[in-house]
Amino acid sequence: MTFPYDKARLDALVADVEQRMANVEQTARAASQVQMRSRGLTQADFAEISRFANSPGAPRELKELARRVDAGEMSWEDIASGRAVDDEGVQQALQTGVPDLQRAYSAIQAGDDPEDVASAGTPRPSGRRDDDDDEPNKFSEDAW
Repeated sequence: MTFPYDKARLDALVADVEQRMANVEQTARAASQVQMRSRGLTQADFAEISRFANSPGAPRELKELARRVDAGEMSWEDIASGRAVDDEGVQQALQTGVPDLQRAYSAIQAGDDPEDVASAGTPRPSGRRDDDDDEPNKFSEDAW
């Protein structure tokens, strides 16, 4: 039985495979050097959560959770990542009147991107005053 390719054709195919393997190795090395940007919450986000949790308008359960975080029992990162999900205080805080907190938590646990969940929530106040009386300043889902 004879081989269907001549030596020159076989050498060319081997060289092509070797070049492709070298390209794969080069791409793998380059990919290993890439620093992935975290899509999670930032330290500024955690600081904002803490400010709200310690504010007079925060529900009692959230204030208690903030007290525990300030005491070092857990961190906001532990809560956001789900590592503290079994904690009774965390569960109570999630069930309070903080608008959409439980919905957001469930969405994150279901695999939704935290940034998408946060951007779907109530916008943060911009610090500027809106003097336009023609449009409402806040929208809620049931307003429409």
